[in-house]
Parts: sequence; C-alpha cells; structure tokens
Amino acid sequence: MDRRDCIRWGGAALVAPLLSGKPALAQPKYPTGTIRLVVPYAPGGVVDAVARHWAERMKAPLGTVIIENQGGGGGVIGASAVAHARLDGYTLLFGDTSCQIIAPYLMLHPPYDPTKDFAPVSMIATSSTAIVVHPRVPARTLGEFVDYARQNQAILSYASAGTGTVTHLAGELFKQLTHTPEILHVPYRGAGPGLIDLIAGAVPMMTPNVTSQVLNFHRSGDLRILAVCAPARLKAAPDIAAAVETLPGLVVELTCGVLAPAGTPQPIIDQISEVTAAVIRRPDFDEALQAAGLEARADASPAAAQAFLAAERQRLIPIIEAAGLQPQ
Repeated sequence: MDRRDCIRWGGAALVAPLLSGKPALAQPKYPTGTIRLVVPYAPGGVVDAVARHWAERMKAPLGTVIIENQGGGGGVIGASAVAHARLDGYTLLFGDTSCQIIAPYLMLHPPYDPTKDFAPVSMIATSSTAIVVHPRVPARTLGEFVDYARQNQAILSYASAGTGTVTHLAGELFKQLTHTPEILHVPYRGAGPGLIDLIAGAVPMMTPNVTSQVLNFHRSGDLRILAVCAPARLKAAPDIAAAVETLPGLVVELTCGVLAPAGTPQPIIDQISEVTAAVIRRPDFDEALQAAGLEARADASPAAAQAFLAAERQRLIPIIEAAGLQPQ
C-alpha cells in the first residue's frame, strides 16, 4: 500500500463514525458510584444542616451522597482536600462564604486559591447575621440601639462566633457604619458559648447567624433581635426589621452551596446544577430552610454562583481591611 492509499484508508476510518451517525467518543455516564460531599465544618452547624438537606434530596437524581465532615481552619482544611481531589465529580465541597473568601484571605499562605482551584456549581442557601442584644439593653429598635451605642461605645462589647467569621464581620461593619470604633469585640469558639453569655448578661450584644434556636430565644424573651443583616426581612421572621431599613449597607450573610475542583468536566457541573435547581424549587426544601432561619437562593446556576462569589469577595474584603484584620 503506497502513501496515498494510507491517507485514503486513514481518512475513511475517521469519517466512518460520522457517516454512521455514531459518536466517536461517548460521554461516560455520571454518576456510577457514590459521591463524597465534604463539609468543611463539624456536624451540627448551619452549613452542615443545609448540606444534609441537599444530600438527602440528591438520592433520586444522583444516587448516594455521603457527607464527610472535615472541620478546622475556618473551613480551609476540608476545602483544601477538595481543591486537590480528582476531577471526576465524585468529590464535591459544600462550601461557604468563609472558606471561599474570608479564611483564605486571612492566611499568608493559603493551601488553595479560591478563585482558581474551584468550579462553583450552585449556591443554595443564605443565613443572615443579626444585631442581637440582652433584654436589659435599653433599645427596642436598631435606631434606638445606634443612639445607645454611640453614647456608650467605650463600655460596650459584642460577641461573635470567632475571629474572621461572618459574625465578626457583621459586628465590625456595624461599628464602621455607626462610627463606634471603641466597641470591643469578644470572639468565642462558636456561636453556642457566645449565646450562653449573651443570655446570662455577660455580654450585651452579639451578631450571630439567624437560626431556629436564635429565633426561639427571641420569641421567648431570652434575647432581643433588633434587626437582621439581610437585604430584606426574612420569610421565617417577617416581624423582625432588616438592618438596611435603618443602616443602609448593613448586610452580612453566610451563603453556602456546592463547588467542584476546577477542571471538573462541564457536563457534570451542569448536571449537578440542574438537579439542584429542581430541588430548590420544591416546597419541602424551602420549608426546611425557613424552619432553620435560612433562605433559598433563586438562581442555582454555575454562572450565578460564580458571579455571586466574585461580587461578595469585592464587597467583604474592604470590610475586613477596614477592621484591621491582617493575614497571618
């Protein structure tokens, strides 16, 4: 066979699958096995609760999703494990504002670049922070508390769930917007201990995430939620004012959702996003989130997730810098 025959037969071999209507390479079916969902926090928190609601509802469209809690480092340890995982869609991260924006920014040498090492799939739910006070504080509205804080900032303190958390940023943004730099930040190891001290009167103010527990304490009179740091009032508590009604710009929320390692095939990302969007539209999912004090996000697409994280990064980093927090 001469050179021209080789070219002729080689070309025919390449064209044959096209003429037969069969693809040369078929996209492998996904998934064919168990999906590992890494939650970068200990069990029982806000992110873990949403992850479990999502994983439970993925059984029908995706099969078994096993949750693996890898806490530590503000979410960095678990997120790092996913950032360096195989690009096959079988290891996913249920990440949030902290591990994607705050925690890596506050590290001199973070083990991943959140803008390059992850492919956002769907941002699913948002947990707002709130301005909460002990019942003895002489303020029943946020406006009254702003006046009180300005007059008493030298003796006023607020509790957060820890340095570098969204609850910390909520308190610092309150200080920035009200020009009360002398208010003392008291970081706790989680929201639970801070709430205990707030109810006991050891600290007069806290900026926790709104959860069913916090709402119950508010309704029982153990503490007083003056406003939620959200763009609008929450569906779960429409009687509580949004902070922006008094202090425009006081919005600090924890948003969580599914991310994959960068380089994961786009068809897999699109498939997960599509079934997630269907779940978010289900009334039972929305009701479960509302019962926990959370709100479902309207757009679960990868493009919306990417745009949200980029915009939130630009919004939160100036707050971090103004608070004097430095990478360590």
